[in-house]
Amino acid sequence: MQAGAGRGGKQVIPRPPGVRAGGGPPWASADPRLLRGITLERVRLGLPYEDRPDGEGPYGEVPYSGATAEGHVVPTTGAPSAVLVALFEEDGEARVVLTRRSARLRRHRGEVSFPGGRQDDGESPVAAALREASEEVGMDAASVEVLGTLSPLSTFSSGSFITPVVGVLPGRPLLVANPAEVERVFDVALAELLAAGVFREEMWTLRGASADAPGVAVPGGFPVWFFELRGDTVWGATARVLVELLSLVVGGTRT
Repeated sequence: MQAGAGRGGKQVIPRPPGVRAGGGPPWASADPRLLRGITLERVRLGLPYEDRPDGEGPYGEVPYSGATAEGHVVPTTGAPSAVLVALFEEDGEARVVLTRRSARLRRHRGEVSFPGGRQDDGESPVAAALREASEEVGMDAASVEVLGTLSPLSTFSSGSFITPVVGVLPGRPLLVANPAEVERVFDVALAELLAAGVFREEMWTLRGASADAPGVAVPGGFPVWFFELRGDTVWGATARVLVELLSLVVGGTRT
C-alpha cells in the first residue's frame, strides 16, 4: 500500500496478513468547494452543540453512553486517557497541532499523535488533555478555548480509552517539544488533510479484535485510516479522530 508521490513517513505500520484496499474518504461526495478555506468558524458550526438552559456556553462534554457517533460499541475497561485536538487559524485556514512521539518511548514510538496521555485519578478529560499538552509541548493551557469532546475510542494495542478534547487557540502557538516524550511538534491545515491523495483506507482483519472494540471480531474486517503527509504517516487512533472532525466540518458521504 504505497502513499502518493513525496508523501508518507517512516512510521512502522504493523499490518496483519491479508490487508485489502478500502474505499474513499467519508467526504468523497462533498462539494469540492467545501474542502478548501476551512476556517475556525466553520469548525465551530460543524461541531454538535448541546442545548443548555441559558442557551449559551461552550460545546458540552457528553457523558459516554457506550457507543460512538458511528455506532461502534467501545469498552470502557481501558486506562482513561485524553488528547487535545488544538486548532488555530492562519491565513484563513484552520490548522491542527500534531506531534511525532519520541522513538525512545515504550509504546507508539515514532507515531504521529495529538498531545495527550493518561488521566490522573479524579481528573477530567479536559483537565488531563490540557495538562498533557502543557507537559509535552509547552502549550499555555489558559489560552485554550475548549469547545467540547468528540466520540471516545479505545485502542487495541495499548488498551487506552481515549477522549478527544477539541480546543481553539487565539493564534499560532509557540510550542517546544519535551524531548523525553516528543520528537517533533508540527501543524497541518485541515484543507491539506482533505486534499486528493492524502487519505487512504485499508481493511484489516485481526483475530478477536476490531479497531473500535478489542475482543470483538468483525466479519470482513474493519477499516484502518491513514493520512499521508510529507514526512509523516498519520494512522490509528489519531487518524480516526481526524476523520470524525473532518466529517463533521465538511459533511458528505462515500460514493
